[in-house]
Amino acid sequence: MNARLALGASVSLLAGSLAIVAGTMAPAHAADGQIKINLVGINDFHGRIDSNTVRWAGTVKKLELDTPGASPEAALIVGAGDLIGASVFASASAGDQPTIDVMNEIGLDASAVGNHEFDKGWADLRDRVVASKTNATWDYLGTNVYQKGTQNPVLPEYTTYNLKDADGDAVTVGVIGAVTQETPSLVSPAGVATLDFGPAVAAVNRVAAQLSDGNPANGEADVLVASFHAGSNVTSSYTAAFAAGGEFAAMANLDPRIDAVFNGHTHQKYVFDQPVTGGDRPTRPMVQTGSYGDNVGQVLLDYDTTQHRVTANAASNTARLTTSDADLMAAYPVLQQVKSTVDAAIAKAKVVGDQPVGRISDDITTAFQGGTYAGGTYSGGERDVREQESTLGDLVANALRDGVPAAQGTADLGIVNPGGLRDELYYEGDTSSNPANKDGVVTYAEANAVLPFVNNVWLIQMQGRDIRHVLEQQWQPEGAERSFLALGLSDNVRVIWDPSRPKGKHVKQVLIDGDLLKWRKTYTVSTFSYLGTGGDNFAAFEDGNAQDTGLVDRDVWIGYLKKAGIISPDFARQQVVARHMKRSVAPDKHYYFRTKELDLTSQGSPENTETSVFATTVHNGKVVQVKLGEFPVNDGVAKVNFRTPRIRFSQLSVVAKPSRTTVGIFHGEWSDQIKAKPRIHTSMAPKPAVRGKTRTVVSIEVKVPGMNPKGWAAVKIGKAQFKGKLIDGKVNIRLPKFNTTGKQRLEVKYLGNAHYKRAYKYINLWVVRG
Repeated sequence: MNARLALGASVSLLAGSLAIVAGTMAPAHAADGQIKINLVGINDFHGRIDSNTVRWAGTVKKLELDTPGASPEAALIVGAGDLIGASVFASASAGDQPTIDVMNEIGLDASAVGNHEFDKGWADLRDRVVASKTNATWDYLGTNVYQKGTQNPVLPEYTTYNLKDADGDAVTVGVIGAVTQETPSLVSPAGVATLDFGPAVAAVNRVAAQLSDGNPANGEADVLVASFHAGSNVTSSYTAAFAAGGEFAAMANLDPRIDAVFNGHTHQKYVFDQPVTGGDRPTRPMVQTGSYGDNVGQVLLDYDTTQHRVTANAASNTARLTTSDADLMAAYPVLQQVKSTVDAAIAKAKVVGDQPVGRISDDITTAFQGGTYAGGTYSGGERDVREQESTLGDLVANALRDGVPAAQGTADLGIVNPGGLRDELYYEGDTSSNPANKDGVVTYAEANAVLPFVNNVWLIQMQGRDIRHVLEQQWQPEGAERSFLALGLSDNVRVIWDPSRPKGKHVKQVLIDGDLLKWRKTYTVSTFSYLGTGGDNFAAFEDGNAQDTGLVDRDVWIGYLKKAGIISPDFARQQVVARHMKRSVAPDKHYYFRTKELDLTSQGSPENTETSVFATTVHNGKVVQVKLGEFPVNDGVAKVNFRTPRIRFSQLSVVAKPSRTTVGIFHGEWSDQIKAKPRIHTSMAPKPAVRGKTRTVVSIEVKVPGMNPKGWAAVKIGKAQFKGKLIDGKVNIRLPKFNTTGKQRLEVKYLGNAHYKRAYKYINLWVVRG
């Protein structure tokens, strides 16, 4: 902060300290008896410690120190939360300490706490971020954050500042902070179990009344500023934003004595004039800057020291400067320290980035174009063809489906936008600068480069009809950069579509876990927050009910890679073009259809050479497959012409070779009520287990020829049982650490369902000393 005095906060233990920073005087200043209060606003920075940080900090300092007509001594830098959390690698890998250091270096005065400040729990925020030796020197405010079961705030509710301009005119400004009441649903519940989060507007109004009651004993302020980590998703106008409801609409009931409002949380950019009845002015400014340091907000308030009121206000957002770091550091020397902090953080992150986090058996990439199928496999060309499905997109979708901890929800499917995949996973290593980066190794930095945007992972409850609408929106609206964007889908989803059909009717069939998509059934979709808010024109996601897991995509992705063992690329397409294909088929009928784009263009993808058509049924408890014909594939196109068998069947499958791309048409129920008998295949790693150290993963595959059984499998050790849900007949179950050595007898079970019998087998795992 500049030459201004922080008078105090409602929780004195956490009150900010005084700091002096020299700044250049503005070329003009307000008239005697008038003081221009300069409020510089930031929100949702999310630890953007990167090549743009110095430019962002330079924008803050320029607005603070060089705004015409405003004295630097009458400026405050005010945050609206989520300054840390969901951060880029250089900050996240260091527990966001680089971001805390940068905020201290730019002179941040106060900020509302955001939900992401609680990502690691209240104890971490209280004991490390705020109270440690390298703590945040600004005041983190949370007037609606209470000790559980009480109305006792655990954070400062407000801070007041005595500002003076060059003429000696003085004013006391009070900053009040609050966070969205939804915070417990946005972070790990265990981390905030000792807290209650109350209504934000009511809490801010309570403090505003306290600071305006004429009693110096409980704090007083001439001008009041409210900083909310809450806001609107609507940016067109205040009226439209108010009509959208939610916590933003509740701000219409803010105390009229509040003179300015900063928003955050929704990552939107807007400047509104909110109508006020009974205040100094008929309107007050409301500002949100977007996110990630793209903009810096500013509110200017003219305060008359004789009339004791705000006589004028103005607000704006300023885009981050493009001036070079060197020029900005010359103009604002404090940025030299910011630059040092950023450079050191990036260098330190490289050490973390060199660590192995996974293994792959071959290249797993985005779609390419311009390559060839030399030798029967695709190679060469240019990456990032977003109009085509890819092995990498489908793998990341699997990670979104399977990587969210069960305590936060279970996803039915994962969906990924192709533009979110920014690098490849190549099998070939590079040990020149990192000896650990051998062939097949995936390092932390390589994994992070695939998903660098640091989106949150959302679980969205969606009806089947809404999922179909999402798939239809792969055909982009007129005027979009690309006419089609191919979503990455988890491997339990299969889609048949026909691009020749009318808009909105391209998708002919969707299967999830082998069952036809049901329009009114609710499914849980795991995806990026970017898609969840309608990014890339996928507006149908917004028709669902979204829950922010509070997890960053990078962490879910890397956690998945660590647990998955050696990952091989899956060259089977999840989405297939099929023209003239019927929605259902009947026995003893002739059918013709044509499939297209059976081949992927990710590196290493095989060129399909033929398709086989199978009819599958169950008879006398046994699965029976009848081959109906084989048809050649040329340039990814197969013309399929066959007659169905006379027996009733449950599934018709068209399987491309060698990719195993499968198109399935379901017909009716099972031909009889006799259940098929599956076989269980298992493998374990690591083995033997080391007592008290390793946790062995049992990989279970339940096999029925031609089918992918669904349901649950389990591993039983004594009386303890550990379950997992089958995906395409497979599941990995991670065992706990063993406390004793010797042979452990494990019972592996498939629990069966309406179509498959139960099955079990016994396996042995040896536990040895470390």
